[in-house]
Amino acid sequence: MKRTLFAALLAMTALPAHALDLSAMTEAEKAAFGQAVKDYLMENPQVLVEAINKLEERQAAAEAQNDKQLVATNAKEIFEDGHSWVGGNPEGDVTIVEFMDYRCSYCKKAYSEVDQLLKKDGKIRFVVKEFPILGPQSELAARFAVAVQQVAGDAAYAQIHDDLMTFRGDFTLESLKRLAESRKLDSDALFKRMNEEEVSNVLRANYKLAERMNISGTPAFVIGGDMLRGYAPLPQMQKIVADQRG
Repeated sequence: MKRTLFAALLAMTALPAHALDLSAMTEAEKAAFGQAVKDYLMENPQVLVEAINKLEERQAAAEAQNDKQLVATNAKEIFEDGHSWVGGNPEGDVTIVEFMDYRCSYCKKAYSEVDQLLKKDGKIRFVVKEFPILGPQSELAARFAVAVQQVAGDAAYAQIHDDLMTFRGDFTLESLKRLAESRKLDSDALFKRMNEEEVSNVLRANYKLAERMNISGTPAFVIGGDMLRGYAPLPQMQKIVADQRG
């Protein structure tokens, strides 16, 4: 709290940090200064609120700039890793990359928003990064999805991805087998691949990329050159896409 108040005072007074060097003041000066600040803020409480809001704006701008740099630094792994499924319009002028978990309630909520965005826009390239972070069932579902892509191809993955995103219940070998059979896929071949290094390599690469991008939750999106950390409704995503197009 002291650090926040001190930062707010700096913003309020527009002075550099050294100009408020309390260590150079006598005890009497400190007391007088403190009382003056208190009196002023009691009479003008909105000033402190405005200063804190300004600080939060600056912090948000700095974080956004840092995210831009993270995207630029890791662009190859984000947009062209060679293993992530690509949907939407593969030739689109804006790419959206989603780090997602099939057990994440906000990922499921974002699923319909993203689906609408892709259908309404028609010029968005969409990349899915399997990023299971919510426990064993999350990893089981992600391994199954990656195995489907590797064994049965991108079209089968697209169907299974949709099935997993809209699934309600526990992910178990039995429930995944039923999903596979509903899509006429070989569950034995898929279960064998799920535990092989080819699948582990994909998840490992996604974890490492997320770590470099400071992504610790889902959903997380890279939209063009910017990042969106968390769920956003359709209008907000549309605005971000429009901003990317300039």
